[in-house]
Amino acid sequence: MKKYKLLGALALMFSLFSAPIQAADDGAKVVYHVDFSDVTRYSATLTSINNIMNFYENELMNADVHLVFVGHGLRFSTDDALKGTPYAHDKALLERRDELKGRLDALMNSRGVKVKLCDHTRNEINLDPSKIYEGIELIPSGVADIAILQSQGYAYLKIQ
Repeated sequence: MKKYKLLGALALMFSLFSAPIQAADDGAKVVYHVDFSDVTRYSATLTSINNIMNFYENELMNADVHLVFVGHGLRFSTDDALKGTPYAHDKALLERRDELKGRLDALMNSRGVKVKLCDHTRNEINLDPSKIYEGIELIPSGVADIAILQSQGYAYLKIQ
């Protein structure tokens, strides 16, 4: 009898440690928050999103990933120089803008990442909506959208 209990315990431990990592519903819901101006940090955010998409795809999991730009994140959603605003492009961004724009475009159009921009931020500086990259959704409040997504079970990620 003792032998069967030990075998049962070992079988249970093996099944727990060998089970693949996956979300409860075989899907994953994540929201990334970009409210900063640092180009290297933004690049790391795009890399993180790509990595998480790769993981979910390799695990045959559905991924629902959102990227929300708020405040200084506005500068990564337009080619406009934003002169005279707190979000003005600097040398670091100008040197990498095409690369970062291409990576963002690939995440949106090839990987299905939903990208949003806080319309309150855009409106604050009177930026014409036509100057926002194609495919980015304008939402009334970025932080409210993030809060709503979190209440719906989305994991909140912000690259530091």
